[in-house]
Amino acid sequence: MSKKKDKKEEKVKEQVKAKSAPIKAAPIKAAPIKASEAGQDGPGGDKDMSEESRPKPKKLKKKFYEMELLRLQEELVKLQEWIKTEGLKVVVIFEGRDAAGKGGVIKRILERLNPRIVRVVALGTPSDREKTQWYFQRYVPHLPAAGEMVLFDRSWYNRAGVERVMGFCTNEEYQEYMRSCPEFERMLVRSGIILVKYWFSVSDDEQERRFQSRILDPTKHWKLSPMDLQSRAKWVEYSKAKDEMFAHTDIKQAPWYVVNADDKKRARLNCISHLLSMVPYQDLTPEAISLPPRQDNVGYVRPPLADQTFVPEIY
Repeated sequence: MSKKKDKKEEKVKEQVKAKSAPIKAAPIKAAPIKASEAGQDGPGGDKDMSEESRPKPKKLKKKFYEMELLRLQEELVKLQEWIKTEGLKVVVIFEGRDAAGKGGVIKRILERLNPRIVRVVALGTPSDREKTQWYFQRYVPHLPAAGEMVLFDRSWYNRAGVERVMGFCTNEEYQEYMRSCPEFERMLVRSGIILVKYWFSVSDDEQERRFQSRILDPTKHWKLSPMDLQSRAKWVEYSKAKDEMFAHTDIKQAPWYVVNADDKKRARLNCISHLLSMVPYQDLTPEAISLPPRQDNVGYVRPPLADQTFVPEIY
């Protein structure tokens, strides 16, 4: 009996020692980060992890994406009605790398909305006359009135990006812009405009994949301009310009919100969901509508169909 007790006591002691013994953690080896992969937007970019070490979420299922997009679009309709009823003035700016997916998000936002309430502004190259104006002048006429929301597909931040990198403005013009832009936006906010700014961040590898897709797809050739091709050659310069822009214009009254756009579907859902959270709204959906009876054809004679010109029915 005494021997059995001794064996049991020894086992208990061994178990206690095993539990109390310090656990040695295996050394963690950090993956090397290349200079060109220091961030999604290159050196000084949006993310500090390399593309290889950055965890990639699972691909969204098509059914889930479509159902969630529809749900968010229904909420956008409610937001639209609230903006109209309350007389709100909303400006949403979409900036970011070329082929980052800004247009795709804007398209999904507008898809089920009233173009008289929510519209997109995408200005082209300024005319010779516009080049002589105050820089912000050509954007002011497109700002919303009460009950409107305006989506800027590119905006007055052209000077901080493409104009700076490609040499389309002088250094004096650039420095004056950096001083004026934060004050201009504070002025907009003080006037009652709700200003939301999005920067779409995409990795260089993903951008190249999208450029190649545009080259191969004839329906997307118009999306690939000579300026887009030059932007690839000046990736680092654009990264530095973006960092400088954030340093000056990421202000309390109108901060920048960065959208991880490597996955287009996730970027669309995340951006729309965030936009809905930026403007508090209530559901003003009207009660069910009942159609009145159609008027009878009393005294009306339809003209002969032969007098009308129809579109040929090819299909």
